[in-house]
Amino acid sequence: MSNSVQIISTKPSPSLTYRLVSGLLVFPIFRGLFRGSTQGNENVPKQGALVVAANHGSHLDPPILGHALGRPVAFMAKAELFDVPLLGRLIRALGAYPVRRGASDREAIRTATATLEAGWATGVFLDGTRQANGRVNAPLPGAALLAARSGAPLLPVAILNSHRALGSRQFWPRLVPIQLRIGTPIPPPVSRRRADLDATTALLQERINALLDQGLQHP
Repeated sequence: MSNSVQIISTKPSPSLTYRLVSGLLVFPIFRGLFRGSTQGNENVPKQGALVVAANHGSHLDPPILGHALGRPVAFMAKAELFDVPLLGRLIRALGAYPVRRGASDREAIRTATATLEAGWATGVFLDGTRQANGRVNAPLPGAALLAARSGAPLLPVAILNSHRALGSRQFWPRLVPIQLRIGTPIPPPVSRRRADLDATTALLQERINALLDQGLQHP
């Protein structure tokens, strides 16, 4: 018997707040200040449940990921981010929900599953916390588990240069170009067994780091 959730194959409409924050704040910062661009948007399924898996190098990543894929993304973000002035309100408005690091956060899993049931894309940073080199170094199986639970495909996304723009020890950003490179979707794990979750997680790590290795490319 399958334990997958029932997926609605529609494209949910983002809230007015989401659209205003994305269009009036995130868009100018990403596209203007950081000369942001995306490549591979044709790989993004236009509707239906989707688990977006990405590397994590900066506090800039959650709002950028929520803006640049061409469809709204609800995403897991560590709970501490919601205590950062302005950033907490921003990422919550863009669909983020908190995950407590080091805890088995059933509420976050339930929230993520609910977004998938409603046909949303939900994003997961594979390492769970920022990485100084901006790569996927020690991925956790959360994205693979959500895909296995829901039957949703996984979309590998590489965020280039955000770790240089606003690293963990920086107070002021560097105005370097940031680019999202979107890979092709991969199927969910065949089961929730740890071996299957680990195999899919390793594949996501390989795909994302390969996109990072290609470097910045002109749109």
